[in-house]
Parts: sequence; C-alpha cells; structure tokens
Amino acid sequence: MLRTSRLLVSAATLLGLAAVTSAAADVPPKPRTSPSPTAARPATPAPARAATAATAPKRPLTTLPYTPSLDLAAMDRSVDPCVDFFSYSCGGWKRRNPIPPDQARWDVYGKLTEDNAQFLWGMLEESGKPSPTRDAATQKIGDYFAACMEEAAVEKAGATPLKSDLDAIAALSAKDALGGLLGRLHLTVDSSAMLFGFGSEQDFKDSSRVIGFATAGGLGLPDRDYYVKDDAKSQETRQRYVQHVEKMLRLLGEAPEAAARDGATVMRVETALAKASLTRVDKRDPYKIYHRLHRAELQALTPSFRWADYLRASGQPDLDDINVTEPDFYKEMEARLKGESLGDLQTYLRWHLVHNRARYLSRPFVDENFAFYSAYLRDVKEQQPRWKRCVQWVDRDLGEALGQVFVRKAFPPELKASTSEMVRQIETAMEQRLKDLPWMGAATKGQALSKLHAMNNKIGYPDRWRDYTSLDIRRGGFAGNVERAVEFESRRQLAKIGKPVDRGEWGMTPPTVNAYYNPLMNDMNFPAGVLLPPLYDPKLDAAPNYGNTGSTIGHELTHGFDDEGRQFDDKGNLRDWWTPQDAAEFEKRAACVSDQYGQYTVVDDIKLNSKLTLGEDVADLGGTLIALQAWRNAVAGKALANRDGFTPDQRFFIGFAQWACGDERPASKRVNAVTNPHSPLEYRINGVVVNVPDFAAAFSCRPGQPMVKEADKVCRIW
Repeated sequence: MLRTSRLLVSAATLLGLAAVTSAAADVPPKPRTSPSPTAARPATPAPARAATAATAPKRPLTTLPYTPSLDLAAMDRSVDPCVDFFSYSCGGWKRRNPIPPDQARWDVYGKLTEDNAQFLWGMLEESGKPSPTRDAATQKIGDYFAACMEEAAVEKAGATPLKSDLDAIAALSAKDALGGLLGRLHLTVDSSAMLFGFGSEQDFKDSSRVIGFATAGGLGLPDRDYYVKDDAKSQETRQRYVQHVEKMLRLLGEAPEAAARDGATVMRVETALAKASLTRVDKRDPYKIYHRLHRAELQALTPSFRWADYLRASGQPDLDDINVTEPDFYKEMEARLKGESLGDLQTYLRWHLVHNRARYLSRPFVDENFAFYSAYLRDVKEQQPRWKRCVQWVDRDLGEALGQVFVRKAFPPELKASTSEMVRQIETAMEQRLKDLPWMGAATKGQALSKLHAMNNKIGYPDRWRDYTSLDIRRGGFAGNVERAVEFESRRQLAKIGKPVDRGEWGMTPPTVNAYYNPLMNDMNFPAGVLLPPLYDPKLDAAPNYGNTGSTIGHELTHGFDDEGRQFDDKGNLRDWWTPQDAAEFEKRAACVSDQYGQYTVVDDIKLNSKLTLGEDVADLGGTLIALQAWRNAVAGKALANRDGFTPDQRFFIGFAQWACGDERPASKRVNAVTNPHSPLEYRINGVVVNVPDFAAAFSCRPGQPMVKEADKVCRIW
C-alpha cells in the first residue's frame, strides 16, 4: 500500500513504487499446496555478522552530541578549494568517519540519524518499563519496542507469523478468487511488491479530492531496469536473485528441486511485469502517470481480476474514481493472470509474502534477506544491531507518538522560531529572484509569485498529532504488532478517499533527518530532526547556517519550480500555467544542468543518469543561490568579521558543502545509479559551485580551474 512514511518530494516519485527483479524463464512447476511454514537454514547460509571489536557496542544517549555547522576538523586544507571543493570541505570528515560495517553509505545526515536513533533508544527503553503513569502513546511505543527487542520470542516463533496467510494462499481454489485474497493481503504488506500497489492520493487535476490510486509493482529487485539490461553485472544479479528466492522458499519448507523451479517461476512473472513498467525517468512526468478511470474502465482493462472483490476486501466497496498510473502494466498483469497457472500464481504470492515479512521473522529469514539485499547488492558488511532496527520500526509505525517525546526533549520553541524566520527569509529572496528573472515573462511571473505566496510551510512537527488509539500494540508478539500497524496505516490512507484533504498532515516523522516538498499540497516540510546541529546550529553565525540549512530550505522551495514541480499550480493541481515561450526557455536552461551532470561518472564506467536526477540537481543549484541571497538580505548593514581564518562568504560556502560530507560503497553507488534521483554527494557540491560565480570570487579562483566555468557556460535558471 502507499504509506505516508514513503512520501517523497514530487508527485512522480510519490507514486513511483516500482521495485524490480530478474529475467530468466523456465518451465513453471505444477500446481501444489503450500508447504508448512518451518524455519530451516539455507544450504549455503550467509549470516549477518555481529558487531566486531572495531565497532564497539553502542549505548543509548541521554543527550544529543554537538557538532558545529562549520566543522574545521572536517576540512582538508591541503586540497585547493578551486580544484575540488567537496574534498577541501569534507576530506577530514571522510578520514575520521569511515563507513561503518552496517552501512552502505555514511554521511553527515546518516550520522545525525544514528545519533537521533541512539537518543530515541534511551527514550524507548524508559517508555517500555511498565508503569501506571504511562500515557497511551508512551505505552504503545514502549511496548512495541520491548516486543521487538525480545529476540528469543521472535526466534521461537520462526515462520509461524506467516502461517495464516500462507494457508490462505494455499486455499486459493481458482484464479478469479485472487481479488478478494489480495484485497486482504495488501492491507498488511508495506510495499507494492505483491503484484501491484493500491492506495489513495490527491487527484492530480483536482487536489481538493482524494481518489484511489492503482500503481505498478510486483517486483523484488530494486528497479525494472535490473530485469531488462543485458550487461554481465545485470545477468549476475538476476542469477543471484533467483538463488535468493530459492533459499527463502526453502526456509518455508520447500524441497530444493521445487524451490529451484519456483525461483524460475518468480523470475519469469516479474520479468514480464518489469518490461511493462515505466522507467523511473518516465515516472518523473506526471502526465505519464495520470490516467483517471472509473472502476468499470479498470475492470475492462483487467477482466480476469475481480475488482469488486478486491475493493470490498480493502474496505472500499463503493470506490469508483481510480488513477491507474500505468495502464500498460495492468494490461500485462491481465496477461499474467490469464497465462499463468493457479499454482504459479500461488508460488509468486508465497514468495512476495515471505519477502515482505522476512525482516520481522527469525534469524534464518533475516540473515538471508540481508545476504542478498544488503551484503550482495550494496556490499554492507554487517547487519544493523537489533536496537537500531527496532527504533526505525517504531519511528515508521508510531512515528508521531514517538515524535511527541522527541520534540519535547530536542526541539525547543526558540529553535522552531529561528528556523521559521530563516524560511521566511528564503521565501523573500525567492520572490526577489522571481521578480528580477530576465528570461521569464510577466504572465508566467505572476503565476509563479501566486504559487510562492500560496506555499505552506511546516516546521518541526505537526500542529495536530496523529491518534493511534485504535492501533492494538501488545507487549508480546512482535510480528503481530508490525502486521497490525501496517494494516492501521493502510486503512487510514484508504479512509481518506472522498473526504476533505488534511493539509496539516505530515509525510515524515519529527525525528527524521530529511525534508520534502509536496506539489499536490504545495507545501514544504522540515522535520525537527533536520533542524539540529550540525545542520542548523544556533550557536554559530548566520553564514554557515544559511549555507547549510538555508540551502536545504531553498532546495525544497525550488522543487516547486523544477521540471516536475513547475507543472503544478498554486493549488497543487496539474495545470500548465507557463507561456510557451517561457516553458521553452526553462527547458533550455534545465538542459544546461542535465548536460553538465550527464558527464559525471558514478562508479566504474557508469555515467550519471542526469534525466533521473534533473529535479534534484536543479533544486541543489537554485536552493544555494536563493540561500545566498537570503543570507545577504539577513545581514545587510551589519559589520561581518572574519572567523577561524575565513571570510563570511567563505563560511557560507563551507557550511553549504559540509551538509554533504560522506562516502558510499561502490556497490551501493551502482544501485543508486539506477534508483536514486539524487546525484552522488561530491557532485551535489562541486556541480553546484561551478555555476555560482560568487564562489569563485570568495576563494579567488582563476579561470580554467576545475571549479570555475567559462561565463557563457554557467547554468542559470533561478
């Protein structure tokens, strides 16, 4: 299902829930009943290793550690800033912060996320202590965490938590009964990997209405490209994926020969679905994922699937308006339903059930899931410790209950006030830049200013906290808590259909170290977690804070006017409000950014897919320019002194660069080259400053140096 915790920064990515598998089709196995759910280790186990001596066990934090937003120790002053500004600003950080064995990537955001998690860990341990004075929210987060940490109970349960759903799949007597079964199963799986995805969202053409959304899905690999590419690495990945599927099915009790046949079946079905799925670049075009149909039209598209049964089981028997994001995908789904045997469809469902729930089961399932998705795909060396995973799951499933406690302890009112003022300054700077744009005509400027003035800002945490009263959390039975929490959220999302839009709702929890812009809401959202040191530091001067957090705010604001966001108006409706001349000029200027980033190498011989990253690259550049102007407005008329040997302008740019300090494993870079709409960290800094002449002036860079572009080649949009 579409879950609020997966809200991203654009309409296309908000709805782009594709995952992918491999390609290899063998003869399908004959139909048979589901084996009993027993947990036996795979023939070639790949255990998630425990922490080594190099990674001493951590303990809960009672206070958050402090790092300034301009960290002199993070720098490497042996590097010329005009040659490689990222390494100049972050070389010391990378040396002092090697990638931990349980991480694919390690950066400032990741380290702050872990600091927050350790802080939350202590809060959750305290909340888990039975006490008559615990309020309902404290009881739920404490009992959820305590149940998650009871590893002995999880190990004893083995695969038992899957039994009722496996039995339901085995009891499927005919393909036309699939609708009712999936309607129930989809409520308790937290992804769109089980054949397709279904949820709710604002209507692209009328953002005041919430309608049903039927999305593409059904895949187990990270992206549809993994199924269709023929290079050696893609072929190897598909082979390893099939082996992983086989091992997981063997853990459910299948014989090796049967599991081998079933692995091939899964690959065949998923490959067909992948080939019919849009690419991630295509899904960045909101018009390509907007096809509003009546239920009867969707039924005609997939006559073998009983939508009435599905919607009845989902609790939406009267739903009629549905955006079918990828009609061609549903045509292929119909072909699979007609062409696959009942037994093969049951095999496919068994796989996706265990795939979705493996993280919450006993050690053999956890280890095998880790072995493929983390160790093989991203070269992660160790499984995350149990406490860290449990904190993440509490935050995901009870995030606003947990967030209330976090905000009380970590985000005082004065911090909200000062960051809110920074947002106001950023918006004022954007207004100035819009009015002064030489390439945009008056009519389009008027529409752009209306959108800017209508934009809503959410800072820190919601005005109204989510009510979890109806969610049953028990001290024992961790897997049951997860299943009920997922169903709670699925039903909450579906219940929005036909009701007024809640424009105060958040798509991230308060401790989250991230931010987003939602084009359908036309709002920016900055959780408390992203407004703490070293990202926003009230102890330091304004320059590094505007360079760091100011550029983040400007980044999200620019998303409202990037190649995707610009297609939505001030009310969040998909509408073309640009004159043809201004639209053409924007496209030409955006192409400058795309052409520049398309020359960058991600890893080995893999070039950056700059059509995928264009929105983020435009937002990085625009956000930095807006923040620079906002900072200058904020300090206008003030006497600014040098500090730590740097001028105020230099401090702005170093602060800007140091949000991105970090590194990533090559294997993870390969995955992100296909799946991530953000450029690698170094290009999010060096790729920006080459287009900001003020940077070259601040560091006295000379023409011809790597961080200096020729004047006529500088990319200028906002």
